[in-house]
Order: sequence, then structure tokens, then C-alpha cells
Amino acid sequence: MSVETLHGEPVQSDDPHQAFAVHYKERKQQDESYIVGMWTFLVTEIMFFGALFLAYIVFRNIWPGELSEISREHLNVKLGFINTLILLTSSLTMAMAVQSAQRKIEGRVYFFMFATIALALCFMGVKFVEYSKKYNENHVPGPLFHYVAEGAETKATVAGVEVVKTEGSTEVAHEAEHGRKFSLEPVKGSATSSAQHAEIFFSLYFIMTGLHGIHVILGVLVMLIIIVMMWFKSPLVADFMPIEMTGLYWHFVDIVWIFLYPALYLAHPDLQKFLHG
Repeated sequence: MSVETLHGEPVQSDDPHQAFAVHYKERKQQDESYIVGMWTFLVTEIMFFGALFLAYIVFRNIWPGELSEISREHLNVKLGFINTLILLTSSLTMAMAVQSAQRKIEGRVYFFMFATIALALCFMGVKFVEYSKKYNENHVPGPLFHYVAEGAETKATVAGVEVVKTEGSTEVAHEAEHGRKFSLEPVKGSATSSAQHAEIFFSLYFIMTGLHGIHVILGVLVMLIIIVMMWFKSPLVADFMPIEMTGLYWHFVDIVWIFLYPALYLAHPDLQKFLHG
């Protein structure tokens, strides 16, 4: 099939994989502009996520044992590991889609891109399960956030009332004989500071994993747009470079999770001791 335009410009070849726009001297220069542009974008993303990782490291260094305990008690390591396997597999299917595009095997491009999208949706499904649990436990930072450190004890100051402790709540209402209610306050350890530290941890958890999730969704949308454009034979995706750049973005998303999983889910109880051996 003869291709007359590429990105709105005349081209110098009937093969879209060798054609290039008139403002480039050769196809190699055009490909390099794609790569440089994408890497420039990814560097800004690296700096963005890097600032969040730096904030997390600072707080982990201040309260290493406490934040590690919160992580172990309230983050599901198995679900995080499943999501890691899902994203690693999606990197493979995305690489196969890029390779198929380079070899001009359109059917395989569709197959592997749809497989990558399916894996991305599975990843978001697992995250939805995790987020739902945090929401039900009131671990979402904000006015409704509440947290009790493991082992915190409560006691009643009203005599003659049977106290029944409800695990996992900061204030437990109990009824006296005449229907009057009162609250039991934690008396072991610093419950207030523990709650504040937990809220900081969960704030970082939701910000970091939430932004990563947004990047996953954006990647899915880009892949769907490319699939639709391929279906309608758009000249904008006549060659393999748009798919290759999408693959580069997707690998970046996967790499971010490779750092998020051990940092948040596999937190060492004493970061300073771990770093210095």
C-alpha cells in the first residue's frame, strides 16, 4: 500500500517503515527525535517520582521501626507480589507487540497489545481490592482516618460497666446500664503519635501507588487509541515508532512499580542498619 503522508508531511518511500517527514534528512534522524522526545518526558517523570521516593526515605529514616510495622500489618505482600508478576508479564507482551510492529506482523501487534491491556486491567483490579480494604478500615488519610497501634490497651473510667473491647478501633463506645455511652481511650504507648505516623505512611502509600495507577490507566488509553488508529489505517501509526515509544513508556511504568513494591511492602524494620550493613 502506498503511503503519501506521514504525520501530515510528504514522505520519500512507499514503505511506511522506511519513510520519513520532509523536515528530516533521513529516517534515522526522525527515529532519534522520537526517542529523544520520549526520554525527555520520562526524565521529568523520573524526577517527579524521585521526589516522592525521597520523601518516603526521609520518613522511613525518622521512624524506621514504626513505619515498617505499619507496612507489615496493613499491606498485603501477596497481592503486591501478584501485581509485580502481572506487570512483569505485561512488559513481555508489550515487547512482543513492539517486535511484531517492527516485523510488520499486524495480527500479532493486535494480540499482544490487547494482552498488555488485559494485564493492566488485572493490575488495577488487584489495586481496587487493596484500596477497598483500606477504605473499609478507615485507613484513607483525611477527616475519617483512624488507626490504633498494635497492642494499645483501653480502659473504662466508669464503674459498674462491662467493658467489651472492639479490636481495630480508636474509640470504642460502650453502653452503660441506662443507655449512656462513653469512649475508651488508649493508655499504652503514644496512640496519638502512632496515628499521625500511620497517616503519613498511608498518605505516601496512596499518593505513590495512586499516581502509578494513573500512569497505568493512561498507558491503557494510549494503547487503545493506537489500536483504533491502526484499525482505520491512520498514517500517524503507519510505522512502528509510535508503538515502540508506547512500549518505552510502559516499561517505565513497570520499573516504577519494581521500586514501589519493595519500598512499601517489604520495608526493612531498621532502614539505617540495613543500609549500613
